[in-house]
Amino acid sequence: MLSYENLKNDSEIISYVKAANDVLGAIGYTEHGLAHAVKTGTDASRILETLGYSERECELAKIAGLLHDTGNAINRTDHAQSGAFLAFELLRARKFPVEEVIAVTTAIGHHDEKTAAPVTPIAAALILADKSDVRTTRVRNKSTVYTDIHDRVNYAVFGSKIEVKKDKKLIILALSIDTLICPVMEYFEIFLDRMVLCKKSAAFLGCDFELIINDTRLL
Repeated sequence: MLSYENLKNDSEIISYVKAANDVLGAIGYTEHGLAHAVKTGTDASRILETLGYSERECELAKIAGLLHDTGNAINRTDHAQSGAFLAFELLRARKFPVEEVIAVTTAIGHHDEKTAAPVTPIAAALILADKSDVRTTRVRNKSTVYTDIHDRVNYAVFGSKIEVKKDKKLIILALSIDTLICPVMEYFEIFLDRMVLCKKSAAFLGCDFELIINDTRLL
C-alpha cells in the first residue's frame, strides 16, 4: 500500500500543494503550504493514534492532511469539495483501494467550516488538526498585522499545542497569545465558529473539547 511518505515525496502531489498556497498568497491569505499540510496531517494522525485507532486509519488521516487544501489551486470557494475531487483522482491514479480513497475524500470534503461536519473519525481528526493550526509563522507579510485581523491573530500566537488525554476523554487546544498584539476577544471574533466545530468533532470521537488561552480555560 502506498504510504504518506510516498505521497509527500511525490512531485505531482507537492505541485498541487504549492499551487494552492500560491493562489492563497495572491489573494492575501495566511500560509497554506507544505508546512500547514504536514502539521495538519501529523496532528490528525496523532489524535487518532492516541485514541486507539488503527495504524492504517492514522496513516490515512495523515494523507488527508497533506491533501486537504489542494482545492485552493482551483478556487478558495468550495475548496473542500474541489480538493476532494482532486484527491480522488490523485489517489486512484496511484492505485489506492477504493475504500481508502473514500475515507480520505470524505474527510477532505468535510473540513471547511462553511460546510464541515465530523462524519467519520478521520474527518473529525482532520477538522481538529486544521482548525488548531494558528501560529506566528503562518503570517506571510508582517506589515499587514495591524490592518488584517486574521494575520494579527495568527501573529500573536507564539505557542500552540493540541493535546489528547485518552483517560479523561479530553482534547485540549492550548494557546499562548501576546495580548499586546491581539486581545483574546479578537481570537473569538474570527475563530468562534471553528472552536464550536472542534467541540463537535471532539464529541464525535467520544471526547470533550477545551480551549485554554494563556493558562485560562475559555471553552
